Amino acid sequence: MSLLNKKAAVAALALGLFAAPAFAQDPSPVGTWQSTTGESRYKVSLCGDGTQLCAKLTWLRSDARTEENLQYLNKFVVRGAQAIKDNTWKGAVTYNGETVSGSVTLVSDELMQLKGCKLAFCQSVKFVRI
Repeated sequence: MSLLNKKAAVAALALGLFAAPAFAQDPSPVGTWQSTTGESRYKVSLCGDGTQLCAKLTWLRSDARTEENLQYLNKFVVRGAQAIKDNTWKGAVTYNGETVSGSVTLVSDELMQLKGCKLAFCQSVKFVRI
């Protein structure tokens, strides 16, 4: 898997880790987010019974438009993690046949951070609201 595809997988993971809306007084992860590297954008919305969030990959920068990444464009790439405390979600997402686990922290209304690992491969990715 190329570095760009690993980043895309981690980005997908970040969005897959939201399963419950933020607590009422807290900022919400619902909206449009972009990786800070600018290679991908996602639309995060309520889905399922209304306590889950779904994320659809809506845009890829031209250098990220690989055959592997394009198969996910305009599709829901993630669903279902659980809120474990204020502004933090934990869960897993299946991407390219692999399951990756991690956590997402909504740092502010405009910044979100993912920390995720698959075996010995760990990475942190930040997203900004657009």
